Amino acid sequence: MPRENKLRNTGCPIAFALDTFGDRWSLVIIRDMLIKGFQTYGEFLEGDENISTNILADRLQELEALGIISKQRDPDNGRRVLYRLTEKGADLAPIMLEIICWSRKYDGNTKVQDRIVERIEKDRHGFAAELKKRALDTDK
Repeated sequence: MPRENKLRNTGCPIAFALDTFGDRWSLVIIRDMLIKGFQTYGEFLEGDENISTNILADRLQELEALGIISKQRDPDNGRRVLYRLTEKGADLAPIMLEIICWSRKYDGNTKVQDRIVERIEKDRHGFAAELKKRALDTDK
């Protein structure tokens, strides 16, 4: 059963957010799209997290159903599908940056490039806006 059928209507903003994108794989996919620029199924499979094909297919389908991502045929290769963040998905940029900072502070094993942390610390709002703009750029 798709997760959108499991959403609880409690009015709690935290419950809504967790129901929407709160599992490990959904956030990793969003991260890969937002920060790494991934667009294809193959790019997600080759990522550092070793996501299985069935989980990846399921999460992409759920994220699309929830309006976080969209998919379209690659104009240069009609057999390939490109996944893109929607505005709803790109609006997660500030949250993703906060998670990066929080994890770096409390997890000594967190691996994040110093230049990314410096960008966040220097201009968090501007960096989030840049990530969002890049994610929504349709001329990639």
